[in-house]
Amino acid sequence: MWKILLPTLLSAAVSLPALADEGPAREVLLAKPVQLPSADIFAKVVRVSFPAGVKTPLHTHEGPGPRYVLKGEITVEDHGQTYTYKAGQVFWETGEPMVAGNRGKEEAVMVIFEMAPAKKP
Repeated sequence: MWKILLPTLLSAAVSLPALADEGPAREVLLAKPVQLPSADIFAKVVRVSFPAGVKTPLHTHEGPGPRYVLKGEITVEDHGQTYTYKAGQVFWETGEPMVAGNRGKEEAVMVIFEMAPAKKP
């Protein structure tokens, strides 16, 4: 009986540390020191879908924040520079005037995390 039980127990003991190491995998996508525009912040998370070929006019958002591309590619024109971000990439938007668009042939989707000064009632 020990000939069967001992290898089974040893196998279980060896695999326990491996099981303990499993857990959520973390990857930092963006790390940036930020000076917030106010002590009181209104945070907003918005999903934006860009049909193929759509480009926004020059515009601003209420506040700066990270932007995460879920699907496709988003092209951003900001301060005279053009940047293209693909699905899985994160970029920081300053809240300054900019243009965003989808030059691709399929829908592009991004999530905007916006941090603006809280409006007083």
